[in-house]
Amino acid sequence: MGYLYWRWKPKHCNLPRFDPNTFLQLFRNKHLAFVGDSMARNQLESLLCMLASASAPELVYRDGKDNKFRRWRFDSQNITISVYWSPFLVKGVEKSNAGPNHNKLYLDHVDERWAADMNVFDLLVLSIGHWFLHPAVYYEGDSVLGCHYCPGLNYTEIGFYGVLRKALKTTLKTAIERRGRVTNGKGIDVIVTTFSPSHFEGEWDKFGACPKTEPYQEGEKSLEGMDAEMRKIEIEEIEAAKLSAIQFDNLRLEALDVTKLSLMRPDGHPGPYMYPFPFANGVTERVQNDCVHWCLPGPIDTWNEILLELIKGWEYQSIKEE
Repeated sequence: MGYLYWRWKPKHCNLPRFDPNTFLQLFRNKHLAFVGDSMARNQLESLLCMLASASAPELVYRDGKDNKFRRWRFDSQNITISVYWSPFLVKGVEKSNAGPNHNKLYLDHVDERWAADMNVFDLLVLSIGHWFLHPAVYYEGDSVLGCHYCPGLNYTEIGFYGVLRKALKTTLKTAIERRGRVTNGKGIDVIVTTFSPSHFEGEWDKFGACPKTEPYQEGEKSLEGMDAEMRKIEIEEIEAAKLSAIQFDNLRLEALDVTKLSLMRPDGHPGPYMYPFPFANGVTERVQNDCVHWCLPGPIDTWNEILLELIKGWEYQSIKEE
């Protein structure tokens, strides 16, 4: 249970504990939406748990398999918090047992399942990454751009780094066009939570797949390879979008850079406890492990501590400008 008690001590700033009352006050009469893959859901669930210590959220809407589209209300503050399942942000068709064993991504079209509601959001938190590792065929317009891991199909292998970049570029461009250019409407803040590394050591179905019980020490683990590249792409695209949106007063964009700090916390995953009582019948050789998502409470709560500080900074800047 050690992961419950480790807290971050940033070198160059003070990171206060999360104050749910402050968060609720800042978001009074607003709508916050988490959009993306299961890491977006994980961050949302962390936030709801921390807010519930001050005010109980009411689930007012759910839809889709595994409740992938849900909405909560905090009536006393008139706050809405939603989660939208969209693992690519752009339009996609997920692989299924009944269809092709690969995803289809349409990189020049945002996923309207969430984007159609963009006009009601005050803060949009985006989180993608892990689903881009899956086999997929990529489209731009009516043409196949290429694919990733598609043996048997006559398409060019192009990997997924460039595809992640295109998907994020399309998403941020759409946000700017739909909300930044609206002169008589309310503004929107867009935050991209950067890639969160997994901590598998060996095979996913081995008992010790993520066995660490303490954080890495500084210098013990480096941010490199795929983890570093995914983060780099996301940081670069949010910075490029900020330049495109600089002419608009009602649109703010920022990266919530959690990649390095998440890398340092191999102790915070459910591991074999992704399902209850995995060893009820004894310790078996093979058991499914979750070394991607985060225990609650746990390290992911830090993401929302930083999120709150970012929002407080924006609020302070707005007051100062007035």
